Amino acid sequence: MSKGLSAEETTIAAWRMAIRNRPITQKLIFHSDRGIQYACSAFTNVLNANKWVCRSMSRKGNCWDNAVAESFFKTIKVEFVYKNQFSTQDHAKLSLFKWIETWYNRRRRHSALGYKTMEEFELINNNQRIAA
Repeated sequence: MSKGLSAEETTIAAWRMAIRNRPITQKLIFHSDRGIQYACSAFTNVLNANKWVCRSMSRKGNCWDNAVAESFFKTIKVEFVYKNQFSTQDHAKLSLFKWIETWYNRRRRHSALGYKTMEEFELINNNQRIAA
Protein backbone atom coordinates (compact mmCIF):
# COMPACT_ATOMS: atom_id res chain seq x y z
CA MET A 1 0.00 0.00 0.00
CA SER A 2 1.32 3.40 -0.88
CA LYS A 3 0.22 6.99 -0.81
CA GLY A 4 1.02 7.46 -4.51
CA LEU A 5 0.77 5.55 -7.77
CA SER A 6 4.30 5.80 -9.13
CA ALA A 7 6.11 2.59 -10.02
CA GLU A 8 8.74 3.35 -7.36
CA GLU A 9 6.01 3.49 -4.67
CA THR A 10 4.03 0.49 -5.93
CA THR A 11 5.43 -2.24 -8.18
CA ILE A 12 9.13 -1.60 -7.57
CA ALA A 13 8.70 -1.35 -3.79
CA ALA A 14 6.59 -4.54 -3.77
CA TRP A 15 9.09 -6.38 -5.97
CA ARG A 16 12.01 -5.41 -3.74
CA MET A 17 10.16 -6.53 -0.63
CA ALA A 18 9.21 -9.83 -2.30
CA ILE A 19 12.73 -10.76 -3.37
CA ARG A 20 14.14 -9.65 -0.02
CA ASN A 21 11.75 -12.06 1.73
CA ARG A 22 12.01 -14.86 -0.84
CA PRO A 23 15.13 -14.75 -2.99
CA ILE A 24 14.73 -16.11 -6.51
CA THR A 25 16.74 -19.31 -6.95
CA GLN A 26 15.12 -20.72 -10.08
CA LYS A 27 13.30 -19.53 -13.18
CA LEU A 28 10.25 -17.40 -12.42
CA ILE A 29 7.45 -16.14 -14.63
CA PHE A 30 6.28 -12.70 -13.50
CA HIS A 31 2.75 -12.17 -14.79
CA SER A 32 0.88 -8.87 -14.60
CA ASP A 33 -1.81 -6.88 -16.29
CA ARG A 34 -0.93 -3.98 -18.61
CA GLY A 35 -1.14 -1.29 -15.93
CA ILE A 36 1.27 1.60 -16.32
CA GLN A 37 3.19 0.67 -13.16
CA TYR A 38 4.00 -2.76 -14.68
CA ALA A 39 4.62 -1.56 -18.23
CA CYS A 40 6.84 1.45 -17.50
CA SER A 41 10.56 1.33 -18.21
CA ALA A 42 11.52 1.78 -14.54
CA PHE A 43 9.82 -1.49 -13.55
CA THR A 44 10.79 -3.27 -16.76
CA ASN A 45 14.44 -2.45 -16.04
CA VAL A 46 14.19 -3.82 -12.50
CA LEU A 47 12.77 -7.13 -13.73
CA ASN A 48 15.17 -7.38 -16.68
CA ALA A 49 18.11 -7.04 -14.28
CA ASN A 50 17.28 -10.49 -12.86
CA LYS A 51 18.37 -13.35 -15.13
CA TRP A 52 15.82 -15.74 -13.57
CA VAL A 53 12.75 -13.66 -14.43
CA CYS A 54 10.65 -14.00 -17.57
CA ARG A 55 7.94 -11.35 -17.97
CA SER A 56 4.38 -12.15 -18.98
CA MET A 57 1.58 -9.64 -19.52
CA SER A 58 -2.12 -10.11 -20.03
CA ARG A 59 -3.44 -9.75 -23.53
CA LYS A 60 -5.03 -6.40 -24.23
CA GLY A 61 -8.66 -6.36 -23.07
CA ASN A 62 -8.58 -9.93 -21.73
CA CYS A 63 -9.31 -9.90 -17.99
CA TRP A 64 -9.24 -13.72 -17.87
CA ASP A 65 -5.46 -13.67 -18.26
CA ASN A 66 -5.24 -12.12 -14.80
CA ALA A 67 -7.93 -14.23 -13.12
CA VAL A 68 -5.68 -15.50 -10.31
CA ALA A 69 -4.75 -11.98 -9.18
CA GLU A 70 -8.34 -10.77 -9.49
CA SER A 71 -9.53 -13.71 -7.39
CA PHE A 72 -6.93 -12.92 -4.72
CA PHE A 73 -8.05 -9.28 -4.50
CA LYS A 74 -11.70 -10.33 -4.28
CA THR A 75 -10.82 -12.68 -1.43
CA ILE A 76 -8.98 -9.92 0.45
CA LYS A 77 -11.96 -7.60 0.10
CA VAL A 78 -14.68 -10.11 1.02
CA GLU A 79 -12.88 -11.97 3.81
CA PHE A 80 -11.01 -9.05 5.38
CA VAL A 81 -11.40 -5.47 4.17
CA TYR A 82 -15.22 -5.25 4.16
CA LYS A 83 -15.38 -6.76 7.67
CA ASN A 84 -13.02 -4.24 9.27
CA GLN A 85 -12.63 -0.54 9.84
CA PHE A 86 -9.25 1.12 9.80
CA SER A 87 -8.47 4.37 11.57
CA THR A 88 -5.42 5.23 9.45
CA GLN A 89 -3.64 4.00 6.35
CA ASP A 90 -0.84 2.66 8.56
CA HIS A 91 -3.40 0.70 10.59
CA ALA A 92 -4.86 -0.75 7.39
CA LYS A 93 -1.39 -1.60 6.05
CA LEU A 94 -0.32 -3.43 9.22
CA SER A 95 -3.67 -5.23 9.56
CA LEU A 96 -3.59 -6.38 5.94
CA PHE A 97 0.02 -7.55 6.26
CA LYS A 98 -0.85 -9.58 9.36
CA TRP A 99 -3.93 -11.09 7.67
CA ILE A 100 -1.97 -12.18 4.60
CA GLU A 101 1.07 -13.48 6.51
CA THR A 102 -0.68 -15.20 9.41
CA TRP A 103 -3.98 -16.30 7.89
CA TYR A 104 -4.02 -16.35 4.08
CA ASN A 105 -0.56 -17.87 3.55
CA ARG A 106 -0.30 -20.12 6.61
CA ARG A 107 -3.75 -21.29 7.74
CA ARG A 108 -6.35 -20.67 5.02
CA ARG A 109 -6.99 -23.80 2.94
CA HIS A 110 -7.23 -23.24 -0.82
CA SER A 111 -9.42 -25.42 -3.02
CA ALA A 112 -7.09 -24.88 -6.00
CA LEU A 113 -4.26 -26.39 -3.91
CA GLY A 114 -6.14 -29.54 -2.92
CA TYR A 115 -7.35 -27.87 0.30
CA LYS A 116 -3.83 -27.35 1.55
CA THR A 117 -2.50 -24.10 2.91
CA MET A 118 -0.07 -22.23 0.67
CA GLU A 119 2.70 -23.06 3.11
CA GLU A 120 1.89 -26.81 3.01
CA PHE A 121 1.63 -26.80 -0.78
CA GLU A 122 4.97 -25.07 -1.22
CA LEU A 123 6.70 -27.41 1.23
CA ILE A 124 5.38 -30.49 -0.60
CA ASN A 125 6.43 -29.08 -3.99
CA ASN A 126 9.91 -28.16 -2.73
CA ASN A 127 10.39 -31.64 -1.26
CA GLN A 128 9.28 -33.24 -4.54
CA ARG A 129 11.66 -31.03 -6.50
CA ILE A 130 14.56 -31.96 -4.18
CA ALA A 131 13.75 -35.67 -4.47
CA ALA A 132 13.64 -35.55 -8.28
